[in-house]
Amino acid sequence: MATKSETIQVSGVRCERCVGRLAAAIREHEGLEAANANLLGQVVLSWNDEKTSREDLVGALAKAGFREAPGF
Repeated sequence: MATKSETIQVSGVRCERCVGRLAAAIREHEGLEAANANLLGQVVLSWNDEKTSREDLVGALAKAGFREAPGF
């Protein structure tokens, strides 16, 4: 099992409720091992790259309205 971790910056996080929505968007994502988000829009993700990919996780966040911010 190969675990990868990365911090990404997303737009759309404005309050605690947004952080909760963000968590709900990826909570059941297969292969996700850990996720932590803050009010600054920084999301720390750890995943099993044999079960999912960074692109799949970012896509799940985008579907919930949280777009990756360029240049983080």
